[in-house]
Amino acid sequence: MPANDNSPTLVSLNDAARMTSLSRTMVNRYRAEGRFPSAVPLGDRRIAFIRSEVTEWIQARIDDARGFGRAAAARGI
Repeated sequence: MPANDNSPTLVSLNDAARMTSLSRTMVNRYRAEGRFPSAVPLGDRRIAFIRSEVTEWIQARIDDARGFGRAAAARGI
């Protein structure tokens, strides 16, 4: 399968934690609070995340920190 076929790529909880520099506990806490992308259930005890959604979440945090995101817009910046 080609690497650029535009199909969604799944990443594990560990990978999502590494991508965001958050602990697994914080990823799960944010998920429970609705502050992190939804998980895709893979089995009884296995979940994954859509890589592009995690990447978009990271970019939104960067944009907010730099004054370009929704939170900044709400503050009138």
